[in-house]
Amino acid sequence: MESQTKLSRREKTGMIVRYLRGCWGFFAGAVVLAWMNTACNALVPQIISFTVDSVLGGEPPDLPGFLRPLIPVDQLRAEPLSFLWLAAGVVVLAAAVRGVCIYGMRINLAKGSEGFVKGLRDGLYSHIQRLSFAWHTAHATGDIIQRCTSDVEVIRTFVCNQLMEVVRTVFLIVLYSSIMVAMNWRLAMVSLAFIPISLLASWVFYGKISTRFKAADEAEGELTTCTQENLTGVRVVRAFGREKFEIDRFGEKNDHFSALWVELGRLLSVYWASGAFLTAAQVMAVIVAGTVEAVNGGLSLGDFQAFVIYNSAMAWPVRSLGRVLSDMSKAGVSLDRVGYILQAGEEKDGPQAKAARLSGDIVFDHVTFGYEGQEVLRDVSFTIPWGSTFAILGGTGSGKSTLVHLLDRLYDLGEGQGKITVGGTDIRDISREELRRQIGLVLQEPFLFSQTIRENIAATRPDAAEEELRACAQIACVDEAITELAEGWDTVVGERGVTLSGGQKQRVAIARMLLQNAPVMVFDDSLSAVDAETDARIRAALKQRMSDATVILISHRVTSLMQADRILVLDGGRVADVGSHAELISRPGIYREIYDIQMSSDDRALIEKGGEA
Repeated sequence: MESQTKLSRREKTGMIVRYLRGCWGFFAGAVVLAWMNTACNALVPQIISFTVDSVLGGEPPDLPGFLRPLIPVDQLRAEPLSFLWLAAGVVVLAAAVRGVCIYGMRINLAKGSEGFVKGLRDGLYSHIQRLSFAWHTAHATGDIIQRCTSDVEVIRTFVCNQLMEVVRTVFLIVLYSSIMVAMNWRLAMVSLAFIPISLLASWVFYGKISTRFKAADEAEGELTTCTQENLTGVRVVRAFGREKFEIDRFGEKNDHFSALWVELGRLLSVYWASGAFLTAAQVMAVIVAGTVEAVNGGLSLGDFQAFVIYNSAMAWPVRSLGRVLSDMSKAGVSLDRVGYILQAGEEKDGPQAKAARLSGDIVFDHVTFGYEGQEVLRDVSFTIPWGSTFAILGGTGSGKSTLVHLLDRLYDLGEGQGKITVGGTDIRDISREELRRQIGLVLQEPFLFSQTIRENIAATRPDAAEEELRACAQIACVDEAITELAEGWDTVVGERGVTLSGGQKQRVAIARMLLQNAPVMVFDDSLSAVDAETDARIRAALKQRMSDATVILISHRVTSLMQADRILVLDGGRVADVGSHAELISRPGIYREIYDIQMSSDDRALIEKGGEA
């Protein structure tokens, strides 16, 4: 997905400030220590200048008034070796103070940066949990992961390192420039003239790098998505021999990604090469101009040496400041990409929504719904009596699962698209959390977490007793399969349940839903991966357990639906027929056609044995 929105500078600043709350003290401490480090560093050239001019030479000392009584210049000239030892000691002491400052600065930066990025990650993850199902289906998982990892890291680096470098560099430029102007303003102007040139060059590259970094970042998201899909669908890849196709697909995206970064690297190489040239030109200009000043008596030898040191020490931070401007483009793109997620609208209940216990008939009243402009359901109306077993049959794409998604408010009906009520109450007037807590849902492709079987079944009620877990597993006919596993209930099922068969995953998901003990239970073709006999056993156990629940069955198997109180037949998103099995089988229509096709001798034998639910 693309960013689709570009945040304003104010919005980006607001996002950063919001997640810096609680970390300001660490960053303030780091700034103060960085300034102390810079000040200590500025002291060394002054010691060198004083030593060369006033101790080893005959120049009168140009010292501040408060220092003159404290430094016996005549005595120092008489014993220069002693002073050299003293000067060396001061330099070492300044270095020690700098070391303490750097240590404290890094500690504060580490605490502040980790606090900032932790808050940002928590905010992102929490926000993603509240985004709608429709939003998740519209965006690739790999790209979302890339935004929450790589882009967050780019933002952290910029805010916690590069912005800190800006503060330190600005202070260094102001301090060193002031000292240099006080020493010789003409030579200072020569040095300072290169600063706007460096910043201008950085700004030009900022514009060029920004668009290329955005393209590279989005290409990385596509690469991550490709990898994630391959690893998730490893069974399909192996089963259909698609290894070469997947390798070629990954290689194509990887080549594109690498080419973008090579182009970006080329631009950065030009930038750094031009920066090195400007730095060398700045140093050479100061040396030439300083030599002329020294020959003409406008600058002492010690001041000339100090000036060269200040100029060289300032050249790299100025280039670093330019680099921050160029890296700002990366951070800006990452802020846009992360901000796109944070600005996505969360699922919100209306002001009239309330917690309510579900009870009463479920009514779909003239429901029309579609995805991305393509209509799936067309004026669908039917009633599910409370406490009954209601079945839905229809071909692929007829809208069976969409009905369930609408009931669970994974999608919301818009104005003029009809309504869904439970006991006369519009489900939009019931809070999503309360509604979903009372609707147990087993999907055709169940998702299992990379945890133990016990933890997967207990996901709906973590505090459930062991006896309840085992009872639900027994009803779902998965208890025997669990005991046959090497680790039993403590078996880790692997990512997305990959270590279990399709039927075992479905039965574990059924056990998980049964533990929820919801008054409405939905089985969305959730027995498609088990054999007919196991299907019948599970349905018989479910019928005995769920005598008071409203059950909605969706299946392609007539044998799974024929014992339902009412059966809805969908065709092309419309209601084709509604009735009991006996009513539907007695008249021509889609249901009887499917029944005649599916009813093999084995199915008839199973029904005659009383295996139906």
